[in-house]
Amino acid sequence: MKAWRFVQGFGPENLECVELPSPKPGPGHAVVRVRACSLNYRDLVVAKGGYGRAVKVPLTPLSDGVGEVLAVGAGVTRVQVGDRVAATFMQGWLEGPPDDAKAATALGGALDGMLAEEVLLDAAGLVRIPGHLSFEEASTLPCAAVTAWHSLFESGGLKPGQTVLVQGSGGVSTFALQFAKMAGARVFATSGSDAKLARLRSMGADAMVNYRTSPDWDKAARDFSGGAGVDHVIEVGGAGTLPTSLKAVKRGGHIALIGVLSGSGECDPRLIFLKQVRMQGIYVGSRRMFEDMNRAIEAAGMRPVVDRVFGFAEVPAAYSYLESGAHFGKVVIRV
Repeated sequence: MKAWRFVQGFGPENLECVELPSPKPGPGHAVVRVRACSLNYRDLVVAKGGYGRAVKVPLTPLSDGVGEVLAVGAGVTRVQVGDRVAATFMQGWLEGPPDDAKAATALGGALDGMLAEEVLLDAAGLVRIPGHLSFEEASTLPCAAVTAWHSLFESGGLKPGQTVLVQGSGGVSTFALQFAKMAGARVFATSGSDAKLARLRSMGADAMVNYRTSPDWDKAARDFSGGAGVDHVIEVGGAGTLPTSLKAVKRGGHIALIGVLSGSGECDPRLIFLKQVRMQGIYVGSRRMFEDMNRAIEAAGMRPVVDRVFGFAEVPAAYSYLESGAHFGKVVIRV
């Protein structure tokens, strides 16, 4: 079977499609025939060697992938041959709070990932995908969707009628917009593209602003929320946008700190305690969160936003497209 691997080192020049033996399941494991994978910003960082010495070559990349169970090992009852499943981002995080041991089971980093025709996985780290979704749509769920779900509901305790600020139009932000609208919240969206803002409006965003032409977008966010500030911020920019998010959030509000897309910057911590802001770092979530989210997606008939689907031979092009920032929603690879 074929797999994409970083063989000699990291960097695009070291990403190769290689032949590997088909895996055989041992006790507690399952072999999955992968049908689709999706890319996340983390995958770009891993590809450039940005995860440090904890991530070593050779490595099969990508955390996000779905497919059909081909075979199961002894003692496996959670899944059976033919089930349509997704792998959890952290194979060992089934429920409860995170810890070092769970973090050490992340696919496409600490462990080989999903960018292969067949993969061997811990059966406990598999979840059934919503029945109405295609493999391409379902492949977007393990990282970005679970992160958005964790941010809004597990960490944020989102309630109907509250206000949510989402940044940009990548995977986490589009999922957060969809989930917030499902929950009866009002959404304020930012983007550097008027065309993307129009698409966010068509998805249900209640108000929006172009952060390039309005760098003080916190003022518009406060106006949107009646002057007090928004209840929740889905912070994917990091240090470059966090100071403005702190101005946009209400006193006692919640910021889910997820990404570092905006690069470096300075943040004055005084606003955090003066406004009594609750800030929580979010690093995906548990299997239980994934399953809760899938039930909500299925009940609502929600469909993820897939920007473009690349073929298995086009993996380098998919990485380049994600890095360009031209995408809206998720970038998918059909296996």
